[in-house]
Amino acid sequence: MEKKRIYLFCSAGMSTSLLVSKMRAQAEKYEVPVLIEAFSETFAAEKGPEADVILLGPQIAYLLPDIQRLLPDKTVEVIDSALYGKVDGLGVLKAAVAAIKKQAAH
Repeated sequence: MEKKRIYLFCSAGMSTSLLVSKMRAQAEKYEVPVLIEAFSETFAAEKGPEADVILLGPQIAYLLPDIQRLLPDKTVEVIDSALYGKVDGLGVLKAAVAAIKKQAAH
């Protein structure tokens, strides 16, 4: 299976960087073929088309409708704030993989 791209967007791209490193560690541990990157939401139009799933930090949840309009053929979800707050790499990775599988089933 080719690597799936999971892109996280937040207000500056900084707060998600720790989460991304924890997600990458879990993906490596469980041999999940994914590429995980974090960006500022200002790059959504530029980077979003490359992603298999787009996750938004809870602090920019209000941008969900805009980003869904911008990228209508992409799965865009807001990261669960409890998982985000705990920097739960495994929990967020599981949610992203579930979103990719759901998208593939359609």
